[in-house]
Parts: sequence; C-alpha cells; structure tokens
Amino acid sequence: MQNLECSSIDEAQKDKKRFQWHYNTNSVDWDELSNLYKIAPLGDKKPEDLKIVFENSRYKCFVYNKDKLIGVGRALADGVDVSYIADVAIHPDFQRLGLGKDIVNKLVEFSKGYNKIILFASMGKEPFYAKLGFDKMNTAMAIFKNRQRVLDMGLVSELKY
Repeated sequence: MQNLECSSIDEAQKDKKRFQWHYNTNSVDWDELSNLYKIAPLGDKKPEDLKIVFENSRYKCFVYNKDKLIGVGRALADGVDVSYIADVAIHPDFQRLGLGKDIVNKLVEFSKGYNKIILFASMGKEPFYAKLGFDKMNTAMAIFKNRQRVLDMGLVSELKY
C-alpha cells in the first residue's frame, strides 16, 4: 500500500468511502483497465478485448480513487437463471482494504433473484469467496482455448473414460 496516504488499514477503510463507483462503461479508459489487469495480476488482456467483454456484461463495477481506476468486476447474466461473476481485479496499492469484497457483494446484489450465481476463482482464493457465501462446485466442466496451459497450471484435470 505504498501509495496510500493513510497511516493504517483502519484509516484506509474509512478513506474507502471517498472512492467513486461507476456501473457503466461510459468513462472507462481501456488502456488503463488493461494495465490494471497486468498489475493486479489478472493477465495480459488487450484493451479492445476488454471493451468487448465489459460492454457485453450485464453488470459491471469500476472503482476510482480520484481519476485512477483501482478496482473492477463484472457479471455476465441472462436475466433469470445464471449470473457469472468474472474479472474482479484490484490495484495492488489498494488491495486488502475490502474493495474486492465490496465489488463481489455489489455484483451479487445486482444478481439477486437469479437461480445461481457462479464465479471462477483463482487458485488459492477459494477461502475468500467462501466467506462471501460461495460454495465449491463439484461438477463444473470447462473448455479452455489453451487447454495444455490450464492443465499444467492445475486449474483443470483431465477425465478419461
């Protein structure tokens, strides 16, 4: 938290109320969002791809500290059955303030009434999401563009029948 001008986490928590929340893509700088993904770290994603995925998501949250984008999250949703929370990322200087929790809770609130709310957790983050009410799924299956990479990372395992 080197760039925060707060002497403690408690002060930073109070300061969190000063952050600005946006729920549309009107003022998003896609290059800035791409950079946030790199440093969060959530991967190397092209600005033009991020524009497509966020504009095609029903719900989105962008959190700013002054004019600096410090947190994001989105949910793909069909309006009734499924809402899929994805791409929650927090700037490293603002992690551990509860912003990730606040973004997930806001996306869950937007998704209230859906039959199921699903998210894909990064490895090691499962306890964080469990504290927010999520249960581990035992039957989820996936097809990845770079299958070998996610097999090597341990994100999926091969089922042979």
